[in-house]
Formats: sequence, structure tokens, C-alpha cells
Amino acid sequence: MARMTCICGEILSTTAVPNDVELWIYTKKEWDSILENDSIETWKIPLPIYDAWRCLKCERVYIFEPNNNKAIKVYKPEE
Repeated sequence: MARMTCICGEILSTTAVPNDVELWIYTKKEWDSILENDSIETWKIPLPIYDAWRCLKCERVYIFEPNNNKAIKVYKPEE
């Protein structure tokens, strides 16, 4: 998936590299495992398990499972 429309109507796209939409999020346990495996070289760091996209307009964050174009969670800032 490289493009979608946010609930607020903003078009989100990750076709440009780099971009401000796609977030790379690791749990502390995942990150520690990466560092333990001597993977500090950027080309050796594995991609995160989940895809996370942030709308630059309303700041909602969409979480996607691997190989699934439908968000499994949507987070909206309280303020």
C-alpha cells in the first residue's frame, strides 16, 4: 500500500522516499534483539512487524498488519 485517504480527508502517500507519513516503530524488546544481533549497520536492521502511518493534518496514526491494506488500529490525539 502506498496511498490512502485519512478519515479527515487528507491523502496519505508513502511513494516519496523519504516521507513524513510512514513511521518505523519497534518495541523495546524488538530493538534490544536487533542490537544484540550486532545489526547496527542500517542495511541489516529488519523492517518493523507493523506498518504505521501518520496523517500530517489531523495526526491520526494508522497501524497495519503485514500484507493487509486495512488498518487494524486507528489512534486519534485527544487534543
